[in-house]
Amino acid sequence: MIRSSIDDKLVREASLRMPSGCAVPSDGELAEREHPEAAHPYRHPFDRDRARIIHARAFRRLAGKTQVFTHRYSDHFRSRLTHTMEVAQIARTVAGVLGLNDALSESLALVHDIGHPPFGHAGERALDEALREHGLRFDHNLHALRIVEHFESRYAGFRGLNLTLGVREGIIKHSRDYSAAKNPELAEYFLDLRPPLEAQLIDLADEIAYLTADFDDGFEAEILSLDETREGVRLFEQFYAPIQEAYPEAAKRLVLNETLKRVLNALVDDLIVETRRRVERSGVERLDQIRRVPGRLAAFSPKMEELRLGAKSYLFDHLYNAPELTRDHEEAAEVIATLFRTWVAKPELLPPSYATQIEAEGAPRVVADYIAGMTDQYILSHYQALQIA
Repeated sequence: MIRSSIDDKLVREASLRMPSGCAVPSDGELAEREHPEAAHPYRHPFDRDRARIIHARAFRRLAGKTQVFTHRYSDHFRSRLTHTMEVAQIARTVAGVLGLNDALSESLALVHDIGHPPFGHAGERALDEALREHGLRFDHNLHALRIVEHFESRYAGFRGLNLTLGVREGIIKHSRDYSAAKNPELAEYFLDLRPPLEAQLIDLADEIAYLTADFDDGFEAEILSLDETREGVRLFEQFYAPIQEAYPEAAKRLVLNETLKRVLNALVDDLIVETRRRVERSGVERLDQIRRVPGRLAAFSPKMEELRLGAKSYLFDHLYNAPELTRDHEEAAEVIATLFRTWVAKPELLPPSYATQIEAEGAPRVVADYIAGMTDQYILSHYQALQIA
């Protein structure tokens, strides 16, 4: 069993001292906050973080942001919020089985997409392209950090949510590594060290959630073909064929449901087994040891990774880049590019709270922040009002 990054005891009962001679953050340091707060009588710091994330305005807005399908499709499809909830369920399960801190993993899962702009990945690409013209970039992980550190305003004593160091580090490092040379502003997040296993799991839980969900929604939207998917996706067919044989009279929709459930379970099982195998092989038992392992320990097995990549490639070819979604992608690019140009040229049109930030951060960054916080419908209302004007 892997030791949790934070003991399950309440912080008031735990030792938060840095181990003698240790040059990396101690387990307890992950629970520290930029602005010190008294320990809660019965809630762990990561439990408090989870609640703060759920109650954040940016989290609520995920309900109105595209995952894959926009407002033109039925409300049966995943939003960014329902996707986030599915990731959290997977992450908490995996962390619990591995003996990790499930509250930390769940908090990271709940916050992992909070920095996404409207219109899904098409919107993110459009906003990044708009910023590039000004020598800037849009990165949803970095924007998520800005949200929890600056934009959320709920407390009298400090700006932001004052989340623990463990959650803030995980926001930055759960899906990629950042260079200390290129991102000196992130120096406090140990960029030369591996993140805790709780953070390493999040990107893989995300992969599991959207892979299975996007097949589900793709079939529901009648964009994906069942016959072509069975022929082109080995991970899907290896479960579909035996289920069809076992339930020959079952409705096609139910066979699909059973198949995707088994695909999800297979991915989760493999992640647990392979991560445990890698941890045991490396001999690590503590966070400071995990941080110094050359590569990430959370992973799928080589065989499952091959199957997963094949399924993901199929989705790119047959769903994400399908002609049926092209209109939505083009509209997203047009809406974001038009409003970005308009507001950068006329920043006085922004709400006063944003306009006052321009002197410090410049109009392009402030406009990008404003757009990134919008839901699909809200940004469309601004675009339509601009067309009427």
